[in-house]
Amino acid sequence: MGAGAVDTERLIRALPKVEQHVHIVGSTKPETLLWLMEKSDTKPFKTVDDVRSFFQYRDFPHFISIYCTVMACITDETQFERLTYEMLDSNAKCNVQYVEASFSAPDHVLRGLDYGKMLNAINRGVSRARNDFGVECNLRIDLVRNYGPKVGMQILDLIESKNDNIVSVDIGGSEERFPPKPYVPVFQRAKKMGLHLVAHAGEAAGPESVWEAVKQLGVERIGHGVAASTDPKLMQYLLEHGVAIEACPTSNVKTGVVKTLEKHPIKTFFQKGIKVSANTDDPSMFGTDMNNEYLQLYHRLNFTIPQLFKLTLNAIESSFLSEKHNDNLRESSTRQYQRLMNNSNK
Repeated sequence: MGAGAVDTERLIRALPKVEQHVHIVGSTKPETLLWLMEKSDTKPFKTVDDVRSFFQYRDFPHFISIYCTVMACITDETQFERLTYEMLDSNAKCNVQYVEASFSAPDHVLRGLDYGKMLNAINRGVSRARNDFGVECNLRIDLVRNYGPKVGMQILDLIESKNDNIVSVDIGGSEERFPPKPYVPVFQRAKKMGLHLVAHAGEAAGPESVWEAVKQLGVERIGHGVAASTDPKLMQYLLEHGVAIEACPTSNVKTGVVKTLEKHPIKTFFQKGIKVSANTDDPSMFGTDMNNEYLQLYHRLNFTIPQLFKLTLNAIESSFLSEKHNDNLRESSTRQYQRLMNNSNK
């Protein structure tokens, strides 16, 4: 690799970034998973390499099964502080300025963990990371579609009782088995509660899943959205209505949603003017981070440096920050970018 290439990679790593789509449990480092397993008296792995071998996926359903194995190792509410802090530490090392992190509350509440104690632990991790690294973080609650709308309503009850740092709700889980439409009453209530709306859609199901999410649920952002690329009318709808896409390129390759990164539609969305961002999804499980996402887009999908920074601006524009905080983040990120570009041209 020549000096110019090294300088470009250094510049990409230094770009200010924003992450919209990252799961706290999916950020569990292999070393931390061994710790969790030791605490839960579950010891199928002896080394970090064993865990990394475990994080190999045949397809999306296989990934979900492995995710559930990791989830089951969390047996104490306080463990979420470490998981959250380590997730934000990794983000800060990639110069991520702001994160909207996903917490799948029903996965753990239904296993007997206390919602309030988990939320407190997560926010302790957020506070420590803000103090130590300067990274800001808000939360979204994944209602996990597999449990059905009744459980979704119960989780909204919990959010009403304690909503510290929560800005949105989402439905992740097994998209191909649980379409969005039954969640209409849940999302209507969430909106009345002042929460922003997101849905995983177009990852493990077709464009009809995305249509349902935007038309029936009224979501502001789509998680993944890969299948939208097959429907020109849908892409035009997303553009005209300002619905953003949280693209997760490495994740989609690792779970077999797309065959190769070169076939990922993020560049198509970008060129059509849709507010698309790049995200890690479950970074430890997919062996990625935000620097890697940007570097892969540069090397394999021919994103330019200005285009990569536009992904950051898209993420800021479609974030769920207050208008004041949004403006401040855009201005500070733009100053950082301009300074980097000026220095690189000297």
